[in-house]
Amino acid sequence: MPLLRTSLLSAEPAGVLDSLDELFALAHAMEQEAAKKYDSLAEEMRVQGKDELADVFTRLAAAEREHVDSVRQWSQSRRGKVPDPAMVRWEAPAALPPEVAAEVKTSRLMTPYRALAMAVRNEERAFAFWSYLAAYSHDPEVKKASEAMAREELGHVATLRRERRRAYHHEHDRAGAEAPQAPQIDAQRLELRLAAQLGDMEQRLSGPAAVRLRDIRQQAIEMADAAAGVGSFPASVEHMGPLEIAEALVDGYLDGAERSSEAAHLERLQQLAERAIARLAWLRSLAAE
Repeated sequence: MPLLRTSLLSAEPAGVLDSLDELFALAHAMEQEAAKKYDSLAEEMRVQGKDELADVFTRLAAAEREHVDSVRQWSQSRRGKVPDPAMVRWEAPAALPPEVAAEVKTSRLMTPYRALAMAVRNEERAFAFWSYLAAYSHDPEVKKASEAMAREELGHVATLRRERRRAYHHEHDRAGAEAPQAPQIDAQRLELRLAAQLGDMEQRLSGPAAVRLRDIRQQAIEMADAAAGVGSFPASVEHMGPLEIAEALVDGYLDGAERSSEAAHLERLQQLAERAIARLAWLRSLAAE
């Protein structure tokens, strides 16, 4: 997915990975850095007396340390050794850009929802990073492992988006209870609306971007078949732009999967969510270009 870069990655990676040892070293360093950043923010929030936010960042740091352990175990099983920091040749995308960390520390408007939204974007950046490396890798083993890392990051995105959704409902339950119920539509209708919008966008593009957009439009049509009767969205969402519709569909699939108790239905929603998350990340990158 070589076009997936600009809005999620501030710059293209400095090169490609030449070996699994290098891949494991870089992945290990990225997860460690993220854990340190979240630990630092948790401590800062405690100092400021913002215990609810401190708890959010403490959970995020703990999750990143689990990812560190996972990479270490993967390296041990594949290469017979733990990742070597000396193998990291160039700087990976920042786990938390300095301007974002500064906003967390100084903003009076920071809430658990906004903190989790920031974490979602960080994981989306990691997904974009590994997708880019997979697309440009010359080594089949490195390519396969990079694709696996990208899938892992998609799983992290899904988990954080669920937590973000819960935080949103927690912050807005009262307002939602008082608001009148708007007409609702299902995910199938939104997928078809998105496909139509992507078709219009495709006419204005050329080259690889147009080809990728055509693929995503066809994917939306296919996803619509599987999304019949899924979700309940305000009809007004249908009149929003493609980014907003794509975002709503991600949340709808994740919410549905969280509530599902039937195995086949759960698997279908998880597959839809994974495809929708990857689509959203790419559309955000395209929007920035």
